[in-house]
Amino acid sequence: MINLKKVHWLLWPFALLWNLVALILGLTGRLIAAILGLIFVIVGLLLTVTVIGAVVGIPLALFGLLLMLRAIF
Repeated sequence: MINLKKVHWLLWPFALLWNLVALILGLTGRLIAAILGLIFVIVGLLLTVTVIGAVVGIPLALFGLLLMLRAIF
């Protein structure tokens, strides 16, 4: 876990997101986290096709990408 007291306040959202990814990875394991990340990316890209869904699709795809990167490293 990242100690938020040592993180600059502008970077708190990224540190919190990284902690969430680390928590999911710790609970599910690397393989399941990579599969979930791939599913999130695909669903996010499908939602991005619609203009209204892009508001949810882009962050979902980015979250899936972060989840896959965390599973690899």
